[in-house]
Amino acid sequence: MLMKPEGTTIGDIMKATDWQQHSVRGFFAGVIRKKLKLTLISKAAEAGRIYKVSGDTASTASTGSTSNNTAA
Repeated sequence: MLMKPEGTTIGDIMKATDWQQHSVRGFFAGVIRKKLKLTLISKAAEAGRIYKVSGDTASTASTGSTSNNTAA
């Protein structure tokens, strides 16, 4: 729903998941933004606020090195 070009409203996600509004908002903040590191865009519309994941959200790994240096 969030990947569709037209986006979706919190109300639509509430209907699809049977979650409450605060749970959907927590999912946006905790999973979409922090865990998956996706860019969530929201804009006001007549039907309410429309949320969608930005098209240029290629999840990239950090540029720091993560090599496993173990003593031989």
